[in-house]
Amino acid sequence: MIAVNGLVKRYGSFTAVNGVSLRANAGEIHGFLGPNGAGKTTTIRMVAGLLQPTAGRIEVNGHDLRAEPEAAKRSLGFIPDRPFIYEKLTAGEFLRFHAGLYGIDGYGVDERVSEMLDLFELTPWKDELVEAFSHGMKQRLVMCAAFLHRPQAVLVDEPMVGLDPRGAKLIKQVFRAMADRGVAILMSTHTLEVAQEMCDRISIILKGQIIAHGTVDELRQMVANPDAAEGSAPDDTPLTAVFLKLTGGSGLQEIDEVV
Repeated sequence: MIAVNGLVKRYGSFTAVNGVSLRANAGEIHGFLGPNGAGKTTTIRMVAGLLQPTAGRIEVNGHDLRAEPEAAKRSLGFIPDRPFIYEKLTAGEFLRFHAGLYGIDGYGVDERVSEMLDLFELTPWKDELVEAFSHGMKQRLVMCAAFLHRPQAVLVDEPMVGLDPRGAKLIKQVFRAMADRGVAILMSTHTLEVAQEMCDRISIILKGQIIAHGTVDELRQMVANPDAAEGSAPDDTPLTAVFLKLTGGSGLQEIDEVV
């Protein structure tokens, strides 16, 4: 579980994040969406423990990030948008190094490393230097590392960047399987089709504040025709159109429809 309550981040007189609250429950993929500059990346970095909040509370699997930073981070997997890896290591060496950071050693480490490489279809490259990997392969290797210590909560920033269609399909399947096993996944993405397909619930941030929470159907209801009959079933409006209406991008939607 990842719970964020009243999160604030100020830089001098500028408030980048202003009272953000959201929750990714066990077994849920929770999408975190917002236009550029909305405060999404700042929020993600605070949840990951990379930035100190000005105010508010972040809880990961029952651990307060401020009061118990090591316990909170130990129970969290983090997948950044840009993979930073020691490229002079092989894939297997990198994962064994990562396991050591989490105190995983001794019997069973190699077996767990092999399980992760197999899950993300990287086994043939186990003994290859990471510097020879494509961006998509590096991204999958970072995901191996994030799930290596069996976290019950995972924070993901733009998971599909650099992945080919096969890799993207694989990641979708892995994330859904992990959620089905009870893992809470908080996923930030600009790819609205991915959010619509994968996410159980979605939070949208704009100008540092959450402006909408809910399932895709609930978000559709928020922008539905006010003259529609109360209680009518949600239509099949794409999430992209809903997002643009909620964030004030209707003009962009009109351009898209014309061209």
